[in-house]
Amino acid sequence: MKVSNVTVRRRLFSALIIAVVAFSLLAIRLSYVQLWHGPELTAKAENSWRREIPFSAKRGEIMDRNGEKLAYNISSPTIMAIPAQIKDARVTASQVAKVLGISEDNVYTTIKKKQLIVRIQPGGRKITTEKAQQIRDLSLPGIVVAEDNKRYYPLGTFASHVLGFTGIDNQGLTGIEAKYNDLLEGINGNISFLSDAKGRQMPGSSDTYLKPKDGLNLELTLDKQVQAIMERELDQAMVKFQADNIIAIAMDPTNGEILGMASRPSYQPDKYRDVDSQVYNRNLPIWMTYEPGSTFKIITLAAALEEKKVDLKNDSFFDPGFIEIGGARLRCWKKGGHGSQSFLEVVQNSCNPGFVTLGNRLGKDKLFGYIKNFGFGTKTGIDLGGEENGIMFKMSQVGPVELATTAFGQGVSVTPIQQITAVSAAINGGTLYKPHVAKDWVNPLTGEIVDSVKPEVVRKVISENTSKQVREALESVVAKGTGRNAFIDGYRVGGKTGTAQKVINGRYSPNEHIVSFIGFAPADDPKIVVYVAVDNPQGIQFGGVVAAPIVHNILADALPYMGIKPRKDQMTKEYKYGEIPIVTVPNIVGKTVSDLYEDLNMNFNLASAGSGDTVIRQSPAAGTRVNRGSTIRIYLGKDDDESDHP
Repeated sequence: MKVSNVTVRRRLFSALIIAVVAFSLLAIRLSYVQLWHGPELTAKAENSWRREIPFSAKRGEIMDRNGEKLAYNISSPTIMAIPAQIKDARVTASQVAKVLGISEDNVYTTIKKKQLIVRIQPGGRKITTEKAQQIRDLSLPGIVVAEDNKRYYPLGTFASHVLGFTGIDNQGLTGIEAKYNDLLEGINGNISFLSDAKGRQMPGSSDTYLKPKDGLNLELTLDKQVQAIMERELDQAMVKFQADNIIAIAMDPTNGEILGMASRPSYQPDKYRDVDSQVYNRNLPIWMTYEPGSTFKIITLAAALEEKKVDLKNDSFFDPGFIEIGGARLRCWKKGGHGSQSFLEVVQNSCNPGFVTLGNRLGKDKLFGYIKNFGFGTKTGIDLGGEENGIMFKMSQVGPVELATTAFGQGVSVTPIQQITAVSAAINGGTLYKPHVAKDWVNPLTGEIVDSVKPEVVRKVISENTSKQVREALESVVAKGTGRNAFIDGYRVGGKTGTAQKVINGRYSPNEHIVSFIGFAPADDPKIVVYVAVDNPQGIQFGGVVAAPIVHNILADALPYMGIKPRKDQMTKEYKYGEIPIVTVPNIVGKTVSDLYEDLNMNFNLASAGSGDTVIRQSPAAGTRVNRGSTIRIYLGKDDDESDHP
């Protein structure tokens, strides 16, 4: 069939119209994509081409309450490779391996990987700045030095369980480092560039630098000096007693701030792999649970005083050495008992039958109600990981025997942080605070405080008047009772001893104990409370013999450092046979030799120098408190001798 020219022209015109319409639609679509989605598509394309070399943010520093650095960062670069940009892999591997001191074959295998960017690891991660500069000086194509840093703990094992440590990527793994990782770690930056599919940098493209945002600095409630005193005493105690563990906490009882926290055995944070994982994973002051023994009697005492179940000075009690409860005979620690005594002496003597009587007067609902209100059986909420709850009897399980043993600290299980927090409430006027170790968050660039952790009141537990009675009773324990080894001349110190048998395989061990002491000062206005527990010391196992002297030494050094001055209005210490009394050095300057022996009253020895019949200088100075029998050194001269003598 023959097609006419008119038909052909019509068909060609129709095809032309269709083509014009199609190309118009395509142009419109291309214009739409280019104009409206161009930036978005360009960004997506660049993202697919973009490669990044990371720059780590500086992790925030950790400091004590006075700004002393406890953890900070040191430069520790990482070597990275862009395989597609490397011209001679074998030569590159040889030179890099030589500087880093690692296997050439391992470096060669790494840089030949079919990846855009690879790390030279492990030998090329977190290297010294000297090695990093040597790599830069080689100017090897495809080898890049990325800025990085690692955590440094300048004081070694100091406060290690509180601080914790970080991993290879500077992420917090334990302690404060883990608890506040999000605020400490900051936001990483990078240098980015555009490359083709083979990793070669695109011609005409430039590098882009995204500055890292450093983490916030953190000031803790810890006091470096108090912590150092505590660490020193724990080290000495471990040598002396060869204990399984030793735990110590110092707290400001007026606000819940932790001034010091330590335990033994310890570890060095940046060498944590050198010790058993249990050493660094278990922060014993908040993790370890055990029967507290007689330090728990403070809670029974506070409850009985608050409920007016006892008058410490006027109520009397006779202790035959045991008490019969529910068919069980519960014994006092002193064989034969303490005999007739006031309830104040019950506290001083840590008499178990006397505290069983207080528990019975309270009844189980009241006693266990106070125990709960003082925070036992639940976590304190301290800002450290790994805290335990402790164990209390269920009320359905509490019979006469359970009530009796709980009253003197047996059968229940507590943590050290619960113990010191509860006792702080008992002596600070009756307010239970939530303990904490974080204090202020600080901008690393400006030094400005951006946030603070405020004291948090949990509840009011007892009245101020009851708390005052507790303080006075515990001061008498140190001056006249089982806590005499914590007595510090010139300072009012209160406290309580504790000796508890360890439970091993469900039974009380006759030979292993946890001995403890909790002390505070000044007794009438406490500024610091210190708790020390020694797990299975070798030799004598009594809290008053083992733990009380440790607390004495901590307080004796901490109180002057804290600016707390000695006073003369403390309770007079009672001495037992064998103990050396403390006496006051009299003023003997100006006295004649013939007068000395009467004035010294056989309390001192004399050592003299010089000639003459009159004392013109003495050492120690008048008013100094020393042990009876100490030597006073005197210099003799004439009444008018005004020369300066040694």
